[in-house]
Amino acid sequence: MPWLQNYDPLDSPAQSTAIAALPVVVLLGLLAFGHVRAWLAALIGLAAALGVALFAFKMPASAAFGAAGYGAAYGLFPIGWIVLNVMFLHHLTVKSGRFDALRTQLAGIAPDPRVQVILIAFCFGAFIEGAAGFGAPVAITAALLMQLGFSPLHASGLSLIANTAPVAFGSIGIPITTLAQVTGLDVLKLSAMAGRQLPVFSALIPFWIVCAMGGWRAALGVWPIAVAAGVVFAVTQFLVSNFHGPWLVDSLAALASIAAVLAVLRVWKPKPKTNGTFTNPATLAATASTAGKAPAFHAWVPWLVLTAFIFTWGMKPVKDRLDRLSSPAFATHGLHLQVQRTPPVATEAKPEKAEFKLNWLSATGTGICLAGIAAGLLMGFSPHELFRAWLETLVKLRWSLLTIAAMLALGNVTKFSGADATLGLALAKTGTWYPFCGTLLGWLGVALTGSDTASNVLFGSLQRITSERLGLSPYLMTSANSCGGVMGKMIDAQSIVVAGVATNYHGHEGQILRFVFLHSLVLAALMGGWVALQAYWLPLAATVVK
Repeated sequence: MPWLQNYDPLDSPAQSTAIAALPVVVLLGLLAFGHVRAWLAALIGLAAALGVALFAFKMPASAAFGAAGYGAAYGLFPIGWIVLNVMFLHHLTVKSGRFDALRTQLAGIAPDPRVQVILIAFCFGAFIEGAAGFGAPVAITAALLMQLGFSPLHASGLSLIANTAPVAFGSIGIPITTLAQVTGLDVLKLSAMAGRQLPVFSALIPFWIVCAMGGWRAALGVWPIAVAAGVVFAVTQFLVSNFHGPWLVDSLAALASIAAVLAVLRVWKPKPKTNGTFTNPATLAATASTAGKAPAFHAWVPWLVLTAFIFTWGMKPVKDRLDRLSSPAFATHGLHLQVQRTPPVATEAKPEKAEFKLNWLSATGTGICLAGIAAGLLMGFSPHELFRAWLETLVKLRWSLLTIAAMLALGNVTKFSGADATLGLALAKTGTWYPFCGTLLGWLGVALTGSDTASNVLFGSLQRITSERLGLSPYLMTSANSCGGVMGKMIDAQSIVVAGVATNYHGHEGQILRFVFLHSLVLAALMGGWVALQAYWLPLAATVVK
């Protein structure tokens, strides 16, 4: 018999909610205010989650430790595998001098750092999110920004803020397609509804990141580029999501946005701004002296190779073929089919699966690894040098990989114990405030799990059940779960660790969290307000896809 989750184990909703929140409070408190190393904070948070699961929620020990092991394995593969190989490619480009060449070329195209952050963090980051996701866009864009002269804190924080608007349609639309599977709703209608919630914020994000970098005056100084990047991205996002589906939204919107920025730069350039906290006059002078040189195509080769591989690995026929070659699955001992969600979180009484799928051939990280090898050979590295560089990267990232594993272990213990659902049910009992609070539920889900897809799995069915009971459109609220979740992406511990790794800022994750937290909360609240507006004052936006 599977163990049945109990969402009020203390027979007091308030006390049960408080105890369920304890691991998250411990983790974020240690990171933001305790100045504790991320790996240690993650392990302490994991210990707190296990304690809550075992002693408050009465979860069987075999299931609790099985959930921790299952989460840790998922943290290392596929997430850690992606981060490791992205940083391997980055390491090769630095050793070969290609990264410096790329930095010089980007500085020549867009010498103003305000334009650089829009072009790289927002436009290029969205392009990578559309193909790979799972931290890859943050790792790549943060590393690029730092090499262009941004401080590690600003490179990390701005990349995290920029990686919001594309997340709901990331990895070839996986969050939306997964949401359709979980809720039983039509995938094209969910895509259309998400495409009516996100574009408003997509148009806003380029302004937002420049304001976060240098204030309102800095943003006003590049308003034509911010408008071009944001509005073109938003319009393309709306059109593709509403008239095609969720699969190519980010890729096409990002390409259109990049083209729009480059077109504006051909006819208009912002006045140089060399004061403030976000730019370095010496760096601008150094890049300006090389900006007139002929661009070197070879600087782009590693990233073009990466793009080709991640798009190839993201294609369903390719994934299916590679999975047929080798994709073993392992049932997690003590956990697989041993835990069962109960109403109102789940209407169907089915034990939770916990199978670890080792799709080592079709994994995005494998494609990135092969891209690194191919790019390394093109850059002139020998096989021995490539293997040595990969090992150097592994050693450098050892603590970060431990952190990611511990974070995912914590999230899975929270999920399988039912503590996450306890927090969700507290937000669901808000009556007319539900459109606002239900959106924040998606934000909370991503902050807890580190994944918009996981948040949709976690709360998708709950959103549908609650919205139908309140007479709201289930499409409105289930898509709001995904769209609200994108604002939680910048504060989830996994993304913060990835950003710290990419910028060699490991050990300062608390500073990154403090930098982005208010932005995340305000954007989530604005998204909640927009969903509430659609629910009560703009009913056509919510009912047209019923």
